[in-house]
Amino acid sequence: MQLTVKGKQLDVGDSLRAHVEEQLGHTATKYFRDPIEATVVFSKEKNHLFKADISIHVGGGLVLQTHHEADDPYPAFDIAAKAAGKRLSKYKDKLRDHRKTEPEEVMTAAYTTLRGDEDEAEGGNEPAVVAEMETQVLTLAVSDAVMRLELGDMPALMFRNPSHGGLNMVYRRKDGNIGWVDPDGLKKK
Repeated sequence: MQLTVKGKQLDVGDSLRAHVEEQLGHTATKYFRDPIEATVVFSKEKNHLFKADISIHVGGGLVLQTHHEADDPYPAFDIAAKAAGKRLSKYKDKLRDHRKTEPEEVMTAAYTTLRGDEDEAEGGNEPAVVAEMETQVLTLAVSDAVMRLELGDMPALMFRNPSHGGLNMVYRRKDGNIGWVDPDGLKKK
């Protein structure tokens, strides 16, 4: 596994780097024989806490992301790594079976940036809608979409539903549950 440990306006010492390699290597190889890459970024936040961001690319388009803040970089990383381990443990059977399935169909979606008038931006009444990248829209079962949403720690995920070919979205609700939007599914009833 290719491991990158970086610091944003923070020097990552050899001791912390060795700690990350040992802990993350153990967690990642526990669930995958050969994870592709992992990146850990340490930063110091405005509230004087250290933040550890972990991103593990395990192949097949699956990316696990987690983060945590603490008074020291070691516990920040340890708690984030523990959360990553719990997520991987929750989905380990599904992740292992995922590699045996056929590859998903992929569709590329382009984002645009919409900006309000200068008067609106100064007034602060309407936020600007900003999107800065392209993404792939995969054909996934709803359960697979929820798994990717949780593993990637994302607020929402758009996907193509294989049962009817329409676009669907799963999202994290304010109450902690997962919501599912299926506009084409309603038309079939």
